[in-house]
Amino acid sequence: MLSDLLKWGKRPGADPADIAPPKGAEAVVVSKAFPKFLSALKGQPEPTVVIDFGPVIGSNVAFLGERLGCKLFIEDLVTELDRHKKSGAADGLSAAMESRLRHAEGSVDGVLCWDFFDFLDKPTALSLATHVSRMLRPGAAVMGFFGAAAIERVPFTKYEIVDEQSLRHRHHPGTGGAKYALPNRDIIKMFDGLTVSESFLLKSNVREILLRKR
Repeated sequence: MLSDLLKWGKRPGADPADIAPPKGAEAVVVSKAFPKFLSALKGQPEPTVVIDFGPVIGSNVAFLGERLGCKLFIEDLVTELDRHKKSGAADGLSAAMESRLRHAEGSVDGVLCWDFFDFLDKPTALSLATHVSRMLRPGAAVMGFFGAAAIERVPFTKYEIVDEQSLRHRHHPGTGGAKYALPNRDIIKMFDGLTVSESFLLKSNVREILLRKR
């Protein structure tokens, strides 16, 4: 049942929100999972920490601070990944990411990882997901985008929060790289101790997934 939810999502038919992939750097895309992510954090007594795996965007900080009143940590792992790719030191990426995420076990309420996991090979993705799972407290939420098909090379994207249902896809100056298509079973196994709460398969072949800590 869990794998079926992840595979097929909650889209019984065509939906206006399932728009095509953005063709421009400033395309605004409706997100089905982001409102669910916000609702999950609003349900926490005091959401104290939200981790964002992308670059610092001032409007995102303002939006999350205003809506959630949370303590926000920005961990720009995309830039960390780009730096390791350029230096040819990809083998040290897992250790570098874990050193950036110095949060106590069971202390994090929410993680916005956008499409970051798609740029990682399987061992690195597993290592990071395991680390993230440890940081989460019971009831915490993780939201991520996972491509259903591999892409040989694609640029990074900045995700700017427009409102509670929309994200603006902006240009990122990094070099980008290959995107891997993680099978559904691998996503489930990676985030040990988490369950898939919501999964939406969009026309763009992107799976928006919300996971919750038991």
